[in-house]
Amino acid sequence: MSAGKQKGLSESFIIGVVALIFLMIGYQTALFVHNAAVLKIAAGRDEPDTVYVYAGSEAVSDHGGLDMSEEGAGTIRKNADHSPRAEAVRKNIPYRRVESFRFDPNTVSTDDLCRLGFTRKQAESIDNYRKKGGRFHRSSDFSKSFVVSDSIFRRLEPFIDIPLLDLNVADSAALDALPGIGGWFAMKIIEHRKALGGYSYKEQLMDIYRFDREKYDGLSDLVTIGKDNVTPYPLWKLSADSLRLHPYIGDYETAEAVVLFRENNDKEQWTIENLAEAGVLSEVNAEKMSGCTIAHPDI
Repeated sequence: MSAGKQKGLSESFIIGVVALIFLMIGYQTALFVHNAAVLKIAAGRDEPDTVYVYAGSEAVSDHGGLDMSEEGAGTIRKNADHSPRAEAVRKNIPYRRVESFRFDPNTVSTDDLCRLGFTRKQAESIDNYRKKGGRFHRSSDFSKSFVVSDSIFRRLEPFIDIPLLDLNVADSAALDALPGIGGWFAMKIIEHRKALGGYSYKEQLMDIYRFDREKYDGLSDLVTIGKDNVTPYPLWKLSADSLRLHPYIGDYETAEAVVLFRENNDKEQWTIENLAEAGVLSEVNAEKMSGCTIAHPDI
């Protein structure tokens, strides 16, 4: 009888131990799942909004990293929906410490992107886009990145610092990367720069064949004329052979007329306005030339 009881107790003990083990395993599993869920919610707290690209009346979700919609398509940003429980967890999770400082999204390192508040995965996504030839021309381009949430962009927008491209020092690769330019116009921009002796004002781009107002408006806010990189044009020193190469003079007859004007007038009369009044320059070319940086007659 005592042996039977002992046997029964042993079986009960074993069952109890096994049940306790399973209970502990279940608890640890539930704890692991809970912690993983919390970490997932924390990591996704600043996940980017979904970007919808509208083409006509149909909306297509774009998960390709950046908004690359065709011209004419509109975009909106919409926050992803979260359950009330997830929202409660999100609010109770302390934010990791982030910094805000001036940066160029085209050159900032992945480490600094993490300092700015991006996850490592988000920073690498931005870097991969750049490595594939992508470029952020404006701060609004950065906001369209799939990994940049509205909340992060609002915080960082005042710190985005994308340098303007100096037309007098930019190479063909930099010009090619401008929106609407490409290789052919990049070559023409450099050719016109050489003919002018350097750009004096941005609107001179529209002297280029087929470079219309629409194309100019599409990039005028992205380029500049650095004052340190403008070489004054020696209008009052060059020979007729050199003057005729300038786009606003254009031919040997006009160039020779400029030389004759210099020879028959005092230096005090050497002005673009007087060249126009004397009929040496047309009204249109005189207006264009007046915007150029002209070297002083004594220099």
